[in-house]
Amino acid sequence: MTLKVAVLTGAGISAESGVPTFRGQGGLWKSFRPEELATPEAFRKDPAIVWEWYLWRRSLIAKAEPNEGHLGLVELESMLGDNFLLITQNVDGLHQKAGSKRLVELHGNIWKVRCLSCGAVYEDRRVQSKELPPRCKECGGLIRPDVVWFGEPLPIEALEKAVSWASSCSIFVSVGTSALVYPAAELPYIAKRSGAKVVEINPEETPVSEIGDVIIREPASKGIRKLLRML
Repeated sequence: MTLKVAVLTGAGISAESGVPTFRGQGGLWKSFRPEELATPEAFRKDPAIVWEWYLWRRSLIAKAEPNEGHLGLVELESMLGDNFLLITQNVDGLHQKAGSKRLVELHGNIWKVRCLSCGAVYEDRRVQSKELPPRCKECGGLIRPDVVWFGEPLPIEALEKAVSWASSCSIFVSVGTSALVYPAAELPYIAKRSGAKVVEINPEETPVSEIGDVIIREPASKGIRKLLRML
């Protein structure tokens, strides 16, 4: 039987590369919480301060390198080809940096921007800018990070592809995700209801643990290596 594998990754895999978790306790920046900055309302009120925070975030992420978890998923993609899809909630681009090609970014990418005037979307890897907020290279309009903010829907094409794979895969793997952020958190349940085996790779218990067929209580870097040996 041909295996069809969908993998969902969350903040846990990036944390092993030194990417800070920006939510929850300790997630303060200049007296702001991410929930106060990563919103359309905050951007309308003060786009400069939102951009200052995102440039600071970029400066931290730029120092990070893919870890064994990222590289292991590249190996899995190489093994399975078209029967593999990586679905990530992370915006840091480390999967691409590791070499992943077959992936869907549910929450966007911090290294891309979108112009609110002309609609252009393009890569922008600046970690500092003389002009705050920075402007579109195409039309000079206001640009924003091409990420999903609190209160915004996920990109419909990305979500539809993720749901389609969750509904049709034979194995669904949840890696380093809290399983609390919806609609991504629903994907393992969709897979389970559709007959897939659910694998969880996480050092901590999560809601997915209750439906997992295989539980690997390891961080992503070790857990994905175990998964490769099992497959």
